Amino acid sequence: MRHAYRAIWARLCFGAILAILVCTPAPAVLPSEKLSDPALEARASELSKRLRCVVCQNQSIDDSAAPIAGDMRVLLRERIAAGATDEEAVGYLVERYGNFVLLKPPFQPDTWFLWLAPFGILLIASVAMFAPLIGRKANARPAAGIDEEESALS
Repeated sequence: MRHAYRAIWARLCFGAILAILVCTPAPAVLPSEKLSDPALEARASELSKRLRCVVCQNQSIDDSAAPIAGDMRVLLRERIAAGATDEEAVGYLVERYGNFVLLKPPFQPDTWFLWLAPFGILLIASVAMFAPLIGRKANARPAAGIDEEESALS
């Protein structure tokens, strides 16, 4: 019986290791998209890790295999190759796609909801969780017509 459990355990471990190896994300940057200058390519790679794919939404354009992410990578690399600074290259994509393409959008009026919504949800959840406890304490007080001796007996 022990041998059967060991065989099952070994298969589960092998399956988990295989799944981890197969499912690890690979960079989606195609060799044709890369810049010939290693310094410029390193800059482009760093910047593309800060930009969000507009289709995948939780992946950077460097990790996304979506066609729009490829277009965004090409645009970014074209700007860098043309001599744009990091801010100018990212600014061009922000002008084109909006602050949504930034994985860390700036704190400004049009992004306040993104930054403050988690705290609002936490506040609402806290109130909803503690409101019944506050209501119980108010109901636990003795009625006005009962004196202390009667409340002690009950």
